[in-house]
Amino acid sequence: MPDSREVLTRPSAPPDLTFSYGPLPDHVLDVRLPPRPPAPLVVLIHGGFWRAAYDRTHTGPLASALASAGFVVAVPEYRRTGQPGGGWPGTFEDVAAALDAIPGLLAPYFSGPPSLLGHSAGGHLALWAASRTPGLRSVVSLAGCVDLALCSTLSLDDGATDLLMGGSPDTVPDRYALADPASLPTPAASVLLLHGTADDRVPVAVSRSYAARTGVPLVELPDAGHFALIDPLSAAWPSVLEAVQR
Repeated sequence: MPDSREVLTRPSAPPDLTFSYGPLPDHVLDVRLPPRPPAPLVVLIHGGFWRAAYDRTHTGPLASALASAGFVVAVPEYRRTGQPGGGWPGTFEDVAAALDAIPGLLAPYFSGPPSLLGHSAGGHLALWAASRTPGLRSVVSLAGCVDLALCSTLSLDDGATDLLMGGSPDTVPDRYALADPASLPTPAASVLLLHGTADDRVPVAVSRSYAARTGVPLVELPDAGHFALIDPLSAAWPSVLEAVQR
């Protein structure tokens, strides 16, 4: 199963709606609608190692595919490292504010409790957000940075975790205690991890560590790389869709 970065720049249909959830330029939320709303809502939190170089636009193919499959898909932007206010605590404040605003903004379009879906750094943010957001249906992490301390130890993407947090678990332990899903209570919602065994950006060991700590189920996709999990043209897509639909 190839791991192509091509999905990051693949053209896709523009969002049907865009809302603001706050006063800053990054406080925006793209929404793609299924053929017949109202429908179940998926909040898709994008990855990119929390860095400003990666924004929500690269989720277009995945968001469009999920909308075609019958979901309302909301993709929030948030401040990221390398831009004013990004990192601790701004990144977390933005994700929390977006999730708090979504029910009111999207009320006419969705039905039932929402689900969270996050890829890579977005998997971390989805599980973190689930610890403070009641009433979720499910949380699905795709190749997620779900053990933040381990990501720091591995120095993934040249120290992206320490840049996000403003230090390591040894130097800012109080921050990691509040922000690391592996240190927080397991969310009340149903949680599922998906991770490719050929992932060379966030090793499958990160999801294995979280699963071992919490007992949360982990589905390992043989030979799948990091970006295959957000590519609806990849062999991983049926597993991703099944995870969201379950």
